[in-house]
Amino acid sequence: MKKIVSIIMFFIFLSCKNENQKQPEKPTFTEKISGKELFENKGNCIACHQAKQKTIGPSLAKIAKIYKAKNQSIVLFLKEESEPIVDPSQYEIMKANFAITKSMSDEELNALENYIYSFSK
Repeated sequence: MKKIVSIIMFFIFLSCKNENQKQPEKPTFTEKISGKELFENKGNCIACHQAKQKTIGPSLAKIAKIYKAKNQSIVLFLKEESEPIVDPSQYEIMKANFAITKSMSDEELNALENYIYSFSK
């Protein structure tokens, strides 16, 4: 009888072990990052930039127009890897925000750049 109980316990243990070793399924989709959401929330860019009018910083329309005309990268600027080209006099104010933009992933920065470029029409 002890052998039967031992064998049953062994198979129960073995089946539990296999159940615990199963790898969780990876999601088959990726969530698209919203440049608008980053602009308004995580980046808090909306505090200084508006769509069509200058407030503390230049408007999104002006930023997009100048960066497109000069074929420059907004992402490189947000990583602080290029010089300001829109309104260099505001650069000192913007410097405080680089801590936020530098913590963003490349995917987030590209989404933010695409959102800004959407105002170049």
